[in-house]
Amino acid sequence: MGGVGDDVSSSVAIDRVRVRAPGKLNLFFEVGDVQDDGYHDVASAYQAVSLYEDVWAEPASDFSVSVSGTVDVSGVPADDRNLALRAARLVAAQIGYEGGVHLEIVKQVPVAGGMGGGSADAAAALVACDALWGAELGMAELQHLAARLGADVPFSLMGGTAIGTGRGDELSPALAKGRFDWVVVPSGAGLSTPDVYRHLDALRAESGLVRAPRPPAVDVAVLQALRAGDPTALAEHTRNDLQVAALSLRPELRETLEVGERAGALAGMVSGSGPTLAFLAEDPESALELQVVLSAAGYEALHVHGPVHGARVR
Repeated sequence: MGGVGDDVSSSVAIDRVRVRAPGKLNLFFEVGDVQDDGYHDVASAYQAVSLYEDVWAEPASDFSVSVSGTVDVSGVPADDRNLALRAARLVAAQIGYEGGVHLEIVKQVPVAGGMGGGSADAAAALVACDALWGAELGMAELQHLAARLGADVPFSLMGGTAIGTGRGDELSPALAKGRFDWVVVPSGAGLSTPDVYRHLDALRAESGLVRAPRPPAVDVAVLQALRAGDPTALAEHTRNDLQVAALSLRPELRETLEVGERAGALAGMVSGSGPTLAFLAEDPESALELQVVLSAAGYEALHVHGPVHGARVR
């Protein structure tokens, strides 16, 4: 996970840098009450999975970005609202670089799908610009910049499996033995993360739900299942507090969850703020069978695995 510095030093003085960064799944996601600043305290178990974003960086007189990919990228901004472009500007400001950069992003992670694709773009851009400009900021400084861009960006840098607290950006690596296989089902239209959180707050207010007076925490059983490399045990304890809000906004997702679970998934869940769904399988063979069944039922189904490494130069 700490190989960014090595990658940077080997990439100095080249004209084009390629960085690959992974999407993520939230294996466990507990959401606390909304805070005075409008954000929620959360506790998350993140896992980086083998669905990647590729970012190429090359010198330019100004800052620009182009976006393509195997997913619908029509909703991805190509101006300063783009998180990767903001990441590039942050690195330039940090080192006093007065030139620009052109970023070419090729996306595989569903847009607005709850898998952190935009955050992966930003993490990749941080590493790419650091390498392109020979900045050698190091992982600690890159993580500091990442936290200024969004809660999921630091994890996209780190990769692997980690526990996130606070807004999700206070990270601690978690030991995960072996490999976990997932089948991911994207949705045609994304969900806005702020909208999902607002809807969760509204649902909680309507129900009169009173949360326990403690900070959110990841279930110890989840950590034990990860350490043991036991997908069956993990399936028993996966949880996502945002799922109720995502399913309320997109009720048709319930049917997809039921199809996947009937087809043999150990567990099905909304990924992050959704609407992408993630199904945990017992092993690679079971995941392949599940992918075939879901594809035959008319769903786009992708077989991915985790944990994988974070953003790094290719």
